[in-house]
Amino acid sequence: MQTGLMSTYKSSLKSKGIIAWVLSLLLFAFYLLIYFTNIPDSWAHLVGLESKWNLYGVLYTIAIIAGGLYFINTHGNSRYQKFRTFTLIFMQVVFAFSIPEIMGMFESKGFNFAKFWPLGIELFNPKYIFDYPILIIVYAFVGSLIAVPILTLLYGKRWYCSWVCGCGGLAETAGDSFRQLSDKRVKAWKFEQVSIHTVLVLAILSTALVIINWGMHYENTAGEWVTDYATFDLIASKVQGTYQFLVVAMLSGVLGVGLYPLMGSRVWCRFFCPMAALLGLIQKFGRFRITVKDEMCISCGNCSTYCEMGIDVRAYAQTNQSFKRASCVGCGMCAHVCPRGVLRLENKWDFRKTADSENRKVFDF
Repeated sequence: MQTGLMSTYKSSLKSKGIIAWVLSLLLFAFYLLIYFTNIPDSWAHLVGLESKWNLYGVLYTIAIIAGGLYFINTHGNSRYQKFRTFTLIFMQVVFAFSIPEIMGMFESKGFNFAKFWPLGIELFNPKYIFDYPILIIVYAFVGSLIAVPILTLLYGKRWYCSWVCGCGGLAETAGDSFRQLSDKRVKAWKFEQVSIHTVLVLAILSTALVIINWGMHYENTAGEWVTDYATFDLIASKVQGTYQFLVVAMLSGVLGVGLYPLMGSRVWCRFFCPMAALLGLIQKFGRFRITVKDEMCISCGNCSTYCEMGIDVRAYAQTNQSFKRASCVGCGMCAHVCPRGVLRLENKWDFRKTADSENRKVFDF
């Protein structure tokens, strides 16, 4: 047990106690009902909402607001954490919830402006995205293919994973009480490297098949959208459906949120999110890194304990090693909980130079 964490490990909710197991089961049940039954539609109608997805959006947004206020009350002495959390709340309330709902009121299909491909796998599906006005289509493609890579090179994946993304937003706010539960073992890291890149490959494959299949369709004389390649059409549809079920429903929803009280708040982000995988690969070539001050670490372990991505930050700090990690979402909690200010989040191209040393090596994994 690490110094300063007594209150965390005394709590049944925060240390995999009976309350945590009950909460996990309730979250599993809720997500299974949302994704695979129509029962929540009746709940939505009772409160005047159109469908279960409107209800889910309301509950999700409330969870981020309430969790965000709790987080600020707990960690608000850090300007970085306070500003980051308010930004997450703003992005969810305005771009992920309010604007899509307002679009729906005007009989237009809602669009989440805080989501990009490959997290929003549907954005590169011609059947889906071409139903929108040209400006939204341009936003989806330019944002995903140009803006996202450039911003990640400049600021690391934290600009999205810890400041914009709704999945990360829920993890950072409502899920903050569970961040210390992330698995720090080497075998968890090895599994992470395989699992997250496997999902990225599946996302790319699914997207490619959908685009190719769309290109094989044409409008016949009767005005019907048909194809001469029925077998390929079936395969593409099966792959897309399988991806939606396994990745979007089960991994991001049922398991991703349901396992918060047992495995930490970033299970989806760490092990399965294709967006996180892609941004992590780009981050390795960008400016973002965590700098360690020489001979300052007292090995308290708070940094590692509170790392929701399972990074053993203390191992780097003990040996004065500044570092990059593809999985790091730049939440800044390691620096926030460090009692001696050993860690610093930086964006610099001259990544081999720091305030402490001209030639220190930056470890890049």
